[in-house]
Amino acid sequence: MVLMYPDLSTGSTPLSGLAEALAGPGYLVVPDFLDEETGRALLDEITAFRENGILHEAAVGRGQEKQIRSEIRGDEVLWLDPANLTEAQRAYWTRMEAVRTLLNQELFLGLFDLEAHLACYPPGAFYKAHLDCHRGSSERTVSAIVYLNRDWTPEDGGILRLYTDRIAGKDGPFLDITPGFGKLVLFLSADFWHEVLPARRERFSLTGWFRKRSENAPL
Repeated sequence: MVLMYPDLSTGSTPLSGLAEALAGPGYLVVPDFLDEETGRALLDEITAFRENGILHEAAVGRGQEKQIRSEIRGDEVLWLDPANLTEAQRAYWTRMEAVRTLLNQELFLGLFDLEAHLACYPPGAFYKAHLDCHRGSSERTVSAIVYLNRDWTPEDGGILRLYTDRIAGKDGPFLDITPGFGKLVLFLSADFWHEVLPARRERFSLTGWFRKRSENAPL
């Protein structure tokens, strides 16, 4: 499902389409979600971070099970610290907070925070089909990816392949999404298998997850 850009800053534009898409199909694509100034600043940041070796190889699993598995994923990441955001990161965070508030108001999801990282896929890198929820955990509820790639074409690879049948999963139909600049993709983390096909040039994004509290978390 594709929505036209909603103005999340004023409240003057109806935003129910975001919630309706998650309540129905369970996924949506919003072109031009991120404004030019913020997107440009974030792209400059992540490019500099990579050139200076600040990004690190992404791992799979969590806790004691976390490990580098290059046959599964080849991206490099930098996790954002909500208490120490740059100006550009804060603009992104504020925009995502508006989405979180909207989804809670419309769908009563109980989303209490966002975790996110900058990501770069070097040429040749990919991420095999997977779900975004960790094994034994249901905290990650809504996945939110914002892309930072200028003039991206299908020939550049790096397509996000989202498997759109919740029952058939990665054996079912899929939607291929080009990671164009400023685009937002939202989907239910536990429901939709997805993968990143090999990129032929550097591919940049901000990947985030809106989380709900663990059922075992103290009140």
